[in-house]
Parts: sequence; structure tokens; C-alpha cells
Amino acid sequence: MKPKLINLAVFASGRGSNFSAIAKAIKQGKLNVELKVLVCDKPEARVVKRAKSAGVRVVLARREDFCSRPDFETAIIQKLIDYRIDLIALAGFMRLLSPVFVKRYRNRILNIHPSLLPAFKGAHAIKDAFDSKVKVTGVTVHFVDEEVDHGPVILQQEVKIRNTDTLASLEKKIHSVEHKLYPKAIKLVIGKI
Repeated sequence: MKPKLINLAVFASGRGSNFSAIAKAIKQGKLNVELKVLVCDKPEARVVKRAKSAGVRVVLARREDFCSRPDFETAIIQKLIDYRIDLIALAGFMRLLSPVFVKRYRNRILNIHPSLLPAFKGAHAIKDAFDSKVKVTGVTVHFVDEEVDHGPVILQQEVKIRNTDTLASLEKKIHSVEHKLYPKAIKLVIGKI
């Protein structure tokens, strides 16, 4: 019997390089999932163009279009139900999900973070690691829980910070690792769904 095809939603707010890495892994047959929808809270984000180019449906959900956060999340959840989403990959989605949302999709929301969590939580992890003069940072893919940049780790990979690195070169190295690690982590998780 053929295994069930997992329906994936990617949530993103920015450039979409991790979205593209996931879409590419699917196209190459490295991930047995169907990328059903991109959920984006910023209509002008570059990821929207990337999704449309890849033939992926886009759900635009701007927080300011809703009276409250629960209304905003309820609208997103309804779209996830409509598309029969099994798994969510946060890829630079710059909104915190409420405990109610997280509970509904417990162990089915993944996040990628540009540090070796628990070190350097927050939105500026690469810069924080660079400024701290540590010799090693990295990338973490983890399940999302009710805390920020927290939850069970799925995969981590170290990235060395060389004396010759600039912030820009470190960002490039981190992103390169992210684009390989996220599809691997998704593959691990779908094997257990």
C-alpha cells in the first residue's frame, strides 16, 4: 500500500529562500509531501512571488485586517482545514502563534532558527552570535511549543564562525545550511506521521 501523501503548509513573511528550498526538495523527489499552500502575512513579501512561480496557492492573512488575534488565527485555521493540512513549516513567519493555535497543531508545527538553540533566541540570532564572538553557531529545526524559539529539537547543525567572517558571510553560511537542513528535518517528521 502506498503511504499517505502529507499535505504541507509553509508560513513565511519575507524573502522565502527556505520556502524555495522546500519546494525544490519536493520537485526533486527528496520529500514525499504536497506543498498545498503558502500562508503569508505580508502581501509585498518576496515569498509570494516565489510561491506563485512554483504554482503554490497563496493565502494572504494580514493581522490588521482582523479585529483580534483569535479572529486572525481562526481564519488561518479554516484555510488549513480547507486544504487538509497535516504539517506546518514556519520559514521566517514573523508572528508568534498563540497557545490555542499551537495546541491544535501540537507536534505538527516545525520552525527553523538560525542558531543552536537554546543559544541566541529571537529575531536577530545571526547578528547576536556574530557580535558575541562565539566560534560556533548553527541552525536548529524544532517543533513549536508555547514558548518562543523553544520546543523539542528535530535536527541541529553547527556552523563555524571564522575570524575572517563578516556578518554577511556568516548569514550566507547559515542560510546555506538552513536550505539543506529543513528538508531533511521535514523528511524525518513525515516518516513518523
